[in-house]
Parts: sequence; structure tokens; C-alpha cells
Amino acid sequence: MRQVKWLLVGTGDIVHKRVADALAGAADSCVVGVCGSSMERVGPLADKVGAPERYDDLGRALAETAAEAVYLARPVEFHAGETIASLRAGKHVLVEKPLARTGAEADAIVAAAMGTGRIVGCAYYRRCSPRFAHARRILLEGKLGKIVLIRMAYVAWFNPALDDPKRWRVDPARSGGGPVADMGSHMFDVLIGLFGMPEHVVGQAATLVNDYAAEDTATVLMRFNGGIQATASFGWSSKTWTHEMEIIGSEGKLTWRPYDTGKVLLTIGRETQELDLPPAANVHQPLVEDFVRAIQENRPPVCPAAEAARTNRLLERVYGRGQHE
Repeated sequence: MRQVKWLLVGTGDIVHKRVADALAGAADSCVVGVCGSSMERVGPLADKVGAPERYDDLGRALAETAAEAVYLARPVEFHAGETIASLRAGKHVLVEKPLARTGAEADAIVAAAMGTGRIVGCAYYRRCSPRFAHARRILLEGKLGKIVLIRMAYVAWFNPALDDPKRWRVDPARSGGGPVADMGSHMFDVLIGLFGMPEHVVGQAATLVNDYAAEDTATVLMRFNGGIQATASFGWSSKTWTHEMEIIGSEGKLTWRPYDTGKVLLTIGRETQELDLPPAANVHQPLVEDFVRAIQENRPPVCPAAEAARTNRLLERVYGRGQHE
């Protein structure tokens, strides 16, 4: 299969932690260019991945690069504009989550993807995880019986200093929201992938502890097809840590606690089975490899823009900005 060449846009935390290594290490994938806000930040990253092209201006990068695909890893405020610009330059785009700040921006990305015929995916990498595949199989087989309740929770501490580069995450004008948009979007994407969109949503969000504009605490009640009830809690307001999900049915339950690591617990009646379903060493790499194959095979990626936009529409409803899908 032919190699897919990437332009990596962004030099922040997630790039250094996982994205750069995933792009450089995936099969049939190589990074030919890096674009960032300054050449001082671009240079070391380009050296790390062996990229000969170096840019501090996206317009020039899109005009000159030999890449056919763009990985967009910039703050959410830039996602819609830079994704659409990349599409119009003829590039396929894999963009960090959430897809956009608002449902309208997400819909604009979807329209641009359809208009250009290019592939757009969103980095909801948990759709590539063994846990997700196992949960979908268990649900299709009906092992849990009639699903009656889903519980999700993510609570941690996040209060960056005013001069912290990550401060954009607590400015809704830049990020779209606080922990609901940030970590909640990941968990909602899994929920939508397994159960579809909820029929009814009630959300409440508040800033209870911290000194920023975004919410730091939120609770969501949802009802899905068939009457399935769901609760979700998110917070950046406790110096403790919780990250878990439980799917409860009439015959059994499936528990992810912690959400990404440790054993998966499958309980049927009173019998519990511990399953070892660890994530990939670099959780972005299966996502990148799927996107590379999507380009090679001319098919949608594991989470195409239209699917990611559903999470944005759910976020709108949680924040009280949107209606039913």
C-alpha cells in the first residue's frame, strides 16, 4: 500500500505526548511537514519526526507541502477554520476532539467535507479500543439483557495559572466549554457509538470552585431509545480522581473502572468475569492507522466528521444551546 504523507499542525502537549509518535510510527505513514506558531517550537518537533518541511504559517504550509493529509492538533477555536482551509487546499484532515466549539461549526466542517470529497475524521480514539469493540459485541449479543441504566463519571482537578499555555481550555470562547466539552466529549462519543443519540437530555453546569469562565462541575440526565436511562457527571473541581462507566442490564452489567485501564468486569447475574483488554501503548496510533487505511481504501474513518458532529450537538443540548437531533 502507498505511504500517506502528513502535515502536522500544532506543537502543543498532545502532539508531544502521543500524536507525533503515532504519525511517525504508524504503518504506511510519515510526517513530511510540521506547522506551528513559531519556528522555535516547530524545529525540535520536525527534527524528532524527521520532517523536512517547517512552517509558521498554515496558508503557506497548505500551499507548499507535499502532504496529502493534515493532522490538526490546535486549540478548539481553530478547528473549524483550519479544517475547512485544509479541505479547500485538497487535503484529508484528522482533527483533535471535540470537532468544533459549536454545533454550527461542526456542521460547517461536515458540509466542507462533503463539498470537497475529502476524508475528515475526529480523534475520538476510544472507538479503536478493545473495550469499545468488546462492549459493542456484548450489546449485539444481548448478554446483558434489556439495558436499563448507564452511569458515567469523570472528576479531576484542573485550575491552570493565568499564564499557563493550557489556560485556553477554561475559556469557553476558545474551547467550547470546560470538562463536559473536554473529557465529556470523549465519553459522549463512546455513548453515541454504542447507543446512538439520546432522545431527551437535561444538563446543569456550574463553576463551583475555580476562578474561570468555563464550568467546573456538571451533571447530565439522558434517555435513549427503548427508555434506557443514563447519568453523566463531569468535573474539574476535586483534587481526587474518578473516571468510570457502567452499563447495567436486566441480566448483567459491564463495568469500566477505571475507564481506560485495569480489568473490564463483566457480571452476569452474580458471576463476575475479569477481562484484560488494555489500550494500545500509544492510544492515538490505532486511530492514525485507521485513517491511513481510510485514505488508501477511499472509505470513511472510524469516526468521520458527520459522526463527531453528533457529539457537538449533544454538547449543545447539555449546555442548553440546542434541541433534539
